[in-house]
Amino acid sequence: MDTWTAGELSMIGYAEELDLASRRDDGTLRQPVTIWVVCVDDDLYVRCMNGRSGAWYRGTQTSHQGHISAGGVEVNVTFADADPGDSAVHDRIDEVYRTKYRRYGNNIIGSVVSPAARAATIRLIPER
Repeated sequence: MDTWTAGELSMIGYAEELDLASRRDDGTLRQPVTIWVVCVDDDLYVRCMNGRSGAWYRGTQTSHQGHISAGGVEVNVTFADADPGDSAVHDRIDEVYRTKYRRYGNNIIGSVVSPAARAATIRLIPER
């Protein structure tokens, strides 16, 4: 399985936002959406605040492939749903979201650490 380099993890993980474009069945990319991203251990994660019914989340489920851009890094990725049963990983992701984006306040951060958002957690895997 492909992994992120230390430099990519640092640049993307430090970036305030990430642009994510999912790939349609015909191979074309959808319009990118701008979302928050967190780095936990050696993985990058994004969450859909609208849960699994969110439009961009549903788009990632079409081919499970797409393209991201953040922190000066552009790479094609595979979208893998985070294991819903791994509460330790989800708790750590929550913690990093709260720390990284704390200036936005609990009401806004609450939308990405809610049960619905946790259920729509995607691990980004680089395609090499």
